[in-house]
Amino acid sequence: MWIILRLLIGITLLLVVELYFVKKTNLSVRNLFPKFYEKKYPVIRRIFLIWLNLYPIALICIFVYFAISGEYVSSPDNKIIDYLLIYPFWCFFILMTQVGLYFLIIDVLKLLLLPYYKKHRDNLLRVQSIVILVLVGFFIIYIPVRVIYDYNVVSVRTVEYQKQNLPESLNNFKIAFISDIQADHYTDEGRLSNFINMINELEPDLVLIAGDLITTGPKYIELSAKEVGKIKAKYGVYSCVGDHDNWAYRNDYKKSVTEIKNSLMHNNVEMIDNGKRLINVDGAEIGITFVTNTYVGKVRNEVLDSLSSSCTGDLKIFLTHQPRPYLIKAAQNNHFDLYLCGHTHGGQLSLVFPFIQLTPTMIETNYIQGDFWFGDMLMIVTRGLGMSLAPIRYNSTPEITLITLQNNK
Repeated sequence: MWIILRLLIGITLLLVVELYFVKKTNLSVRNLFPKFYEKKYPVIRRIFLIWLNLYPIALICIFVYFAISGEYVSSPDNKIIDYLLIYPFWCFFILMTQVGLYFLIIDVLKLLLLPYYKKHRDNLLRVQSIVILVLVGFFIIYIPVRVIYDYNVVSVRTVEYQKQNLPESLNNFKIAFISDIQADHYTDEGRLSNFINMINELEPDLVLIAGDLITTGPKYIELSAKEVGKIKAKYGVYSCVGDHDNWAYRNDYKKSVTEIKNSLMHNNVEMIDNGKRLINVDGAEIGITFVTNTYVGKVRNEVLDSLSSSCTGDLKIFLTHQPRPYLIKAAQNNHFDLYLCGHTHGGQLSLVFPFIQLTPTMIETNYIQGDFWFGDMLMIVTRGLGMSLAPIRYNSTPEITLITLQNNK
């Protein structure tokens, strides 16, 4: 039932955005270029609509097959399909959504200024048509450029965390924090290798991962584990369990996590499923609590209470995949210093709009990316590397978060 509901919501959203975009661009082209509108524009519009909808039609077939058979089918790993169907669809969809946002603002202004608009309708209609086509033209260029940029660039965000009476051995201690590696057809060996090399260039003392080593399927487990195993950190590399770590085998969550854990362990990386570690740094101690809370299963209250209340150390870190309010509260109540998580991909698809980050991630959480203080506890939500649902990022550059500990004397 949930699969069917998601399908219906997706189809409805696409149709609404598509119809609104076509209606507005039709009006603008007709007003400014009437001869072109009559002769050549219908052909261009038809090609656009056919091209745009080929991929959704294929997805509908896959969803229907899954609903009937229960057998999960993913899109084939094929570069030709990527560049002819998948990437164009997502760029078109972002274009329609992005400019549709501004079209909506224009319509609201028209409504608010309706008497004035009626009086100067012809002149204002021409201005409106020019603005609409300028917006479309700008974002036709900006969107693919930004998508390419966000695929190829990784930023390093530095965070200085100060704590009173921090032991000298932890002063200037560096923690590289990453998340959502999500190895797959799009985040391949080359992209992963570049990411790992950037981490090693930072020379971290400790590396923590907020889960999601793969996207889906068992095919990329070994690749992800091998690349993560190349990370160099004196005090080790540790990960909690993420959502996608359960989906290597869609119908066997336990097998998925077990296989990823074993592959990571083989490469000297430890994935901890609801547990703790106490790391000794020249007599000082860093206590890390790993909490597994994913779409597959919510951590039980008694487990959360036990893990949170029993963590000790000169620095206490709460590492989990998602920025959930009840987890934040548990960490704050038990006097953790850092709450580290990922999951959001920094919004992944974020529309260009003044003063606010507009992204579908807002439906799930207000904590999309960056630093958030809860009393003396700092929560860091890192943007991660990989992608989910859409195979692209837009205005959400991947990042490595480098946390440097400082003694606040």
